[in-house]
Amino acid sequence: MSLQWISAFLEAQAAELDAAKNTQLAYARDLKDFDQWLSGQSRTLAEATRADVEAYLVHCDAQGLARATRARRLSAIKQLYRFAFEEGWRSDNPAIQISGPGRDKRLPKTLSVEEVDRLLEAARNHGGNATQRLRNTCLLELLYATGMRVSELVELPLSAARGDPRMLLIRGKGGKERMVPLSPPARAAMAAWLDRRDAQDAALRDKRMTPSPFLFPSRGKSGHLTRHACYILIKEFAVKAGVAPDKVTPHTLRHAFATHLLANGADLRSIQTLLGHADVATTEIYTHVLEERLKELVLEHHPLAKD
Repeated sequence: MSLQWISAFLEAQAAELDAAKNTQLAYARDLKDFDQWLSGQSRTLAEATRADVEAYLVHCDAQGLARATRARRLSAIKQLYRFAFEEGWRSDNPAIQISGPGRDKRLPKTLSVEEVDRLLEAARNHGGNATQRLRNTCLLELLYATGMRVSELVELPLSAARGDPRMLLIRGKGGKERMVPLSPPARAAMAAWLDRRDAQDAALRDKRMTPSPFLFPSRGKSGHLTRHACYILIKEFAVKAGVAPDKVTPHTLRHAFATHLLANGADLRSIQTLLGHADVATTEIYTHVLEERLKELVLEHHPLAKD
């Protein structure tokens, strides 16, 4: 019965809310973990009380799970029970009055302009052949020029890049679309990669094979470069560029995109639109990043700040 509840809830999320695939997978993992914990207490989803949900959150905390993970698990449980209430499976929502653990207030890691320049140079020279180097250059130029999420980048359709666009149409979380302008270097890198792709696709058609519809294809099941493969590539760029690999991820480049825009005078609303944030409060974290950087500059360079 419990697995049927979870399955029905996830199907509704996908159909009615157009929930992102990664969100669905995370909810599935979270709810199955909660269900297994309940089984260990000889309880089911239908029987669980508020005390059970609170005890589960204490269990998660004891496991050392991050605040963000615990907050997401509680959110999944609340939404499941709201769905169960609406379907008439339960007469209450045992999680509705439980407050979440909140989120860590850590500032996102970012990169300096000089570090990004080194990463871009590394991408241009990384790869066993010219095709890989053109792909790597295009991949990193687009990440930094647009602030895309890595999932948005790897799932970018080939058709979106046609016609030397000045603006790129990106399909983000929940199927929401947004337009992001392309920098001249990103447009040049994308045009060079498209020329190589067209030659490759023509060769595939000659062999009666169907080319991938994605800008960054792969031979895997998805037909496109995976998030993990992109993550590994960017770590390799960092090593080649002499930038600490532990501070370089696809998401760090998204942070760098936003921080550098803000530092050069862009307003928060514009950055919110470009990043695809539903709430400007999410974007406001970058003002703190900039404030920290300005504080460092004063402490490092102001004569009165020195001993």
